[in-house]
Amino acid sequence: MTTDQTARLEWRDGAIPISTRFDDPYFSLENGLEETRHTFLGGNELPTRFAPGFHIAELGFGTGLNALASLLAWRASGTTGPLRFTSFEAFPMAACDMDQALAAFPEAHAIAAPMIAAWGSLDKTPGTRVMELPDLILTVVIGDAQQTLPAWEQQADAWYLDGFSPAKNPELWNPELMAAVGTHTRSGGSCATYTAAGHVRRSLQAAGFDVQRVPGFGRKRHMTVGVRTATTDTGTPDTSPNDTGTDSTSDTAKTGSDTGPSATNRTPQP
Repeated sequence: MTTDQTARLEWRDGAIPISTRFDDPYFSLENGLEETRHTFLGGNELPTRFAPGFHIAELGFGTGLNALASLLAWRASGTTGPLRFTSFEAFPMAACDMDQALAAFPEAHAIAAPMIAAWGSLDKTPGTRVMELPDLILTVVIGDAQQTLPAWEQQADAWYLDGFSPAKNPELWNPELMAAVGTHTRSGGSCATYTAAGHVRRSLQAAGFDVQRVPGFGRKRHMTVGVRTATTDTGTPDTSPNDTGTDSTSDTAKTGSDTGPSATNRTPQP
């Protein structure tokens, strides 16, 4: 793991953070909040599946947009108790940068202040950062997900796979890490990601997910969703037509998900 564990950014139009490590934006150039809702909430059948104690896990915390979108949906659903949200992040963003990025989404930014304040108080804190709000228990595990996820002792009901694109951050999508995602998913749990890359779908299948390619957000024709089966291997890999390893719309720049500095120690990252 590199000793520099902070996000390196440049800004497009003063509003969109771009990772200089991975040459990739942190969220959609169209509408990051709506893509989060389509890809991660919709892809995991949320808020329909929300229940007390529900636990979301994520690869790539980034700006925190996915956590805030989930909290908005949790509050609107009226589910009792706190939402549990755990994210794995290699290169955490500074609180001031997070605040600037989230300002592009007034609905999310309106509820972001407690999270940003808690994040700022933990700035430079190594290891795990825990932020507890009345209706959210947010845990961000800092470090290379290839090391931290296998050591995690919990399981999630739903996964947001939101690292930088497979072409630019392949380590966050390798078969071993997808296998760890499967191991840390409850039976009947789910996953969703903006990418439809064939090798990602095959790795998720091998990890025990029943995988489907479904319509993506905006310009992306396809994305991937999966449900964890009771077995550890689903058998036959996905060999659907045009399974060339990438979606028909390139994944080299996420077109709408919150790609935070991916959770793995890559040598490129957004």
